[in-house]
Amino acid sequence: MRALVSWVLFDWAAQPYYTLVLTFLFAPYFATAVVGDAARGQTLWGYAAATAGILVAIGSPMLGALADGRGRRKPWIALFSALLVSGLALLWFAAPGASTPTIMLILLGFVLATVAAEFTQVFTNAIMPGLVPPEKLGRLSGAGWAVGYTGGLVSLALVAGLIVTDPATGKTILGFDPIVRFDTATREGDRLVGPLTAVWFALFMIPFFLFVPDVRPAPRTGEAARRTPLAELWDTISGLPKHPDMLFFLIARMLYTDGLSAIFAFGGIYGAAVFGWQAMELGLFGIVLTLTGIIGAVIGGVLDDRIGPKSVIVTALLILIVGALGILSVDKTHVLYGIEVAAKQAGSAPFSSAGERVFLAFAMVIGIVAAPVQAASRSLLARLAPPDKVTQFFGLFAFSGKVTAFLAPFMIATVTAASGDQRIGMGAVLAFLLVGMALMMPVMRIRPHG
Repeated sequence: MRALVSWVLFDWAAQPYYTLVLTFLFAPYFATAVVGDAARGQTLWGYAAATAGILVAIGSPMLGALADGRGRRKPWIALFSALLVSGLALLWFAAPGASTPTIMLILLGFVLATVAAEFTQVFTNAIMPGLVPPEKLGRLSGAGWAVGYTGGLVSLALVAGLIVTDPATGKTILGFDPIVRFDTATREGDRLVGPLTAVWFALFMIPFFLFVPDVRPAPRTGEAARRTPLAELWDTISGLPKHPDMLFFLIARMLYTDGLSAIFAFGGIYGAAVFGWQAMELGLFGIVLTLTGIIGAVIGGVLDDRIGPKSVIVTALLILIVGALGILSVDKTHVLYGIEVAAKQAGSAPFSSAGERVFLAFAMVIGIVAAPVQAASRSLLARLAPPDKVTQFFGLFAFSGKVTAFLAPFMIATVTAASGDQRIGMGAVLAFLLVGMALMMPVMRIRPHG
């Protein structure tokens, strides 16, 4: 039990990066305050996310092949944890109106943190099948996502309630006095998000390193000992057509994960641009979505073991498409593409306008099914992968999640730059969800146990 709790705590440690930096607080702050132009900020952030995706796609399969049968996984986890902390620390330099060299340094820190976070997950995910029997993988994966979302929620509540302030009022996002008075002119509270996330990750990874078992594989002998990781990886990739379920699943995930990641990466930026949301609204928005994510992760984990991971993934993707269409139906004066509503009034209460409420409702739909998609994908891969190549296949799993990860951010950034319209740019994500769902159809339905 101690090992399971410690493994689950990895998601608790890592999630604040995705919640605070990638989605709700730092990304919108970077676009609107550091760069000063929301469209240009979204473009730069999109290109940086694309760069990180390419690096993860190139490195993950090789790392997986290098690790399988050649030593323990924890040293790799320690290395990339250190790089993640270093990248997050660089975000402190994100002062408003930063110079171009400083903006490039901030984006470098973002890319470094993103790559390190993804590489770390390759190895932590590969440990999962050795902790529980196959019939409990869905609940373990779902529990990880639920605990991760809870960690994101707690970290967001702490940062939003005690640290990040509204420059106009000097109060925190949730309306309290900050625990320390930061310089609002240089937005020290917002800049502290990166370093605080780094400290959080380092602190809560301690149980993982102390208590999660890391079994050393048996020494390789004969021909296997002479084969290079690259040769083994090529054998695995070239053999995928003989395993159509794995092949279709990896291609499908490649696309639907790209679309889902883009929704979360740019959703806060889009909401800030449409409604003029400041830190308070973004923080509350993040709290609401994280709460729905916790509920979705718990329900999804139970359903995974009862009806199978494929059924969970396909159903959740269908609901995601409906939610994305709903979000894109909202602009400053319209909902559902044609119904006129009053624009949000300056200085009004958070989510007081009709457009905001509709936007929030559809965002909650996305939030409640996003975790099941990801948790069920992780458990499906663990069920399909051969035990002696599990890290290698989780490397391919990361590859499938990132090989086209540059494409959705790149399309959003390019279309936004060409059209000057953020909604048109965001519309590109629908194609990724639709095609990904279609490609899941041929994948074998794994029978639930018990």
